[in-house]
Amino acid sequence: MGSEIKVVPMRVLVTGGSGLVGKAIEHVAQEEGGKLEGEEWTFLSSKDADLVDVGQTRAVFEKYRPTHVIHLAAKVGGLYLHMKENLHFLRDNIKINDNVLQTAHEMGVTKMVSCLSSCIFPDKTTYPIDETMIHNGPPHDSNFGYSHAKRLIDVQNRAYYQQYGHRYTAVIPTNVFGPYDNFSIENGHVLSALVNKTYTAKKEGSPVNVCGSGAPRRQFIYSLDLGRLIVWVLREYEEIDPIILSVGEEEELSIKEAEDLIAKALDFTGKIQFDTTMSDGQMKKTASNAKLRRYRPNFTFTPLNEAIKMTCDWFVANYDIART
Repeated sequence: MGSEIKVVPMRVLVTGGSGLVGKAIEHVAQEEGGKLEGEEWTFLSSKDADLVDVGQTRAVFEKYRPTHVIHLAAKVGGLYLHMKENLHFLRDNIKINDNVLQTAHEMGVTKMVSCLSSCIFPDKTTYPIDETMIHNGPPHDSNFGYSHAKRLIDVQNRAYYQQYGHRYTAVIPTNVFGPYDNFSIENGHVLSALVNKTYTAKKEGSPVNVCGSGAPRRQFIYSLDLGRLIVWVLREYEEIDPIILSVGEEEELSIKEAEDLIAKALDFTGKIQFDTTMSDGQMKKTASNAKLRRYRPNFTFTPLNEAIKMTCDWFVANYDIART
């Protein structure tokens, strides 16, 4: 008789599992069949381990013994916090990423998918940006610390493959939004901060004050769409090179247009004003999803107006816990 190879069900560890993308992946795993029979999926939060600390990182890996890792954990904030604390974001994220990657290597993790950000791309570049252009020049000055730390994940993935043959890869989402985001007006990402601002303005009968001119353009991806794609990457994407996960270039819209959609979703009819004394950050970061479309030509993204409406509805329902 030939010996049978026993296939051990995946044990998936998701760092940053209580955040925006982690909650979306948990929904996909638990509610949409993303988790297969016999698999164990564990979603870590910062309460489980401080991943800046290598000892705590090692302890949580020893506790759960993952075969696969989705690495989402990061020290992150909004544009203005990044502008103030670039060194802080650089050092903490380098520590987090190195601790997670090296511990995964030492513990024999089969595959890891790390989450990068479109802010890692060069500031001075041609558009649309694609996966081959990550290291073609310095990132935008506003968040260079965070950006360089994230770029190093791609460097480490290539090195782990070259030296050990590990299949560690990364995804690059564009601007993510959805339920469980950080809706803080001071430190949240642009769309979620605008949801909070607009709802607060509606309650108070005041204008919405948007930081900057409203002219910068972004591609927004709904968190549940991103969660579905990350689970696909974990199971089926075999390249070490990263892959951009984004809606198409034609779906890019301005911050002003995004605010108009938020106002409509929240039934806000007051005044919207733009504070042009505040920085706009990067004016555009147009990314190509051609590589994704080669792999997943028929993937359907949630229409932006529907996704914004669902996000606004979630925020209103969870206002007391979501607004801070």
